[in-house]
Amino acid sequence: MMKAVRFHGQRDIRLDDVEIMQCGRGQVKVKPSFAGICGSDLHEYLGGASLMPTSPHPITKEKVPLTMGHEFSGTIEEIGEDVHDIKVGSRVAVQPIIYDGTCNACKEGYINCCDNNGFVGLSGWGGGLSEHVVVPRKSVYEIPDSVSMDIAALIEPLAVAWHAVNTSPFKKGDSVLILGGGPIGLAVIQMLKIKGAEKIIVSEVASRRREFARQFGAHYVLDPTKDDIVSRVRELCEGSGVNVAFDAAGVQAGLDQAVQAIRARGTLVNIAIWEKQVTITPNWFCFRERRYMGVATYQDGDFQDVIDVIASGRLNPGPMITSKIRMDEVEEKGFKALVNDKDNHIKILIDVGLGVPRD
Repeated sequence: MMKAVRFHGQRDIRLDDVEIMQCGRGQVKVKPSFAGICGSDLHEYLGGASLMPTSPHPITKEKVPLTMGHEFSGTIEEIGEDVHDIKVGSRVAVQPIIYDGTCNACKEGYINCCDNNGFVGLSGWGGGLSEHVVVPRKSVYEIPDSVSMDIAALIEPLAVAWHAVNTSPFKKGDSVLILGGGPIGLAVIQMLKIKGAEKIIVSEVASRRREFARQFGAHYVLDPTKDDIVSRVRELCEGSGVNVAFDAAGVQAGLDQAVQAIRARGTLVNIAIWEKQVTITPNWFCFRERRYMGVATYQDGDFQDVIDVIASGRLNPGPMITSKIRMDEVEEKGFKALVNDKDNHIKILIDVGLGVPRD
């Protein structure tokens, strides 16, 4: 048996004893080192099962209660049959997407758009908040010695931002608006800096997160409770508005502002996961030939790209880590801290090797 943090329902997470999974053909067993708490984890905790299946998932055949943790790093401790290109002791980041490989989206290479998609740590197959986890060999990416294990646990959210920027029509020299200064919004800032954005404008309500946005490289940081976002963005962009906006907030008022702050033929890119239906005004798009597009997590190659830019020194995401806690502190110092003191946190990491009770 091993210890694992499992989601049982709304505001109900427990450090449980669970069976250790066997490592099978084409699989590897990973000993997690650090795991992050994602916004999607927080939504599940506050609202009850939404992304996490309450009936058997079509691929994993599992349902709540489920082990949590889809942003994590670890060390290979066992390799299954037919795995020959990685060894025990390898340090890895885990890409948690679960996909069937048979739907049309998968056949076209869009595993992030799989008809039956899920995630390790949300949909079954264990998760990073456990002492051991078994995943397909293709899900692990080796990290060089120059990248620490806590930084490696940030690769998953950074890959979301990398994919969002790469999938968007952004090009070097563009001006950009980002809605939201949370972990994904701050990750987008870092990617845009690497890729040569001319003006990075961030709209964020929380004062501490506005400070974080400046720290990570935003050129202009606005407060939507005080600033007229549309007029300020146009003013900063010679009256035209931005080329691209990224919505990492998922708020109706922000969406409305972003659409009007985009120049003619500009694009609004939605990264946010919305909790409820919202209203879009088609005429705002039609008469200025603006575009609205969605992006979903990441594709093959995005994890490796992020690992490479971190290893090269071009990306330093370390300041995103605002706290490290133990496994037995996940609810009080993790989830509750993000609920009650979210403005002072970006990414809380769990040191999976600490706080595990022993009989």
